[in-house]
Amino acid sequence: MTPDGRYFVVRGRLWRRSNPGLSSDRSETLVGELMNARRAVKDAKSAGEASALAEARMRVDAAKLALGERGPVWWNDGAPDLNRRMASTTVYADWYERCAGAPPR
Repeated sequence: MTPDGRYFVVRGRLWRRSNPGLSSDRSETLVGELMNARRAVKDAKSAGEASALAEARMRVDAAKLALGERGPVWWNDGAPDLNRRMASTTVYADWYERCAGAPPR
């Protein structure tokens, strides 16, 4: 997780974290919906049902928006959204380089 808590890193790429300002009950509900929607995506793909797949993907997107992982950023200091960017090419580059296992720039 980045020092400011906005992102976590997977294979060198930044991924926006959920809004820490959400109540634990709200967050739990939304994560449950996200998991259900992801299962629906899997099921629709397996069944070859295009309309069900589109609906399930919309549910995934809605849950991620509500969690703050997509859409407008949940912080208010004017910092840009770096979601999906390589950590080594962002303001987190020095921090990332110091992390264990990070490749040198």
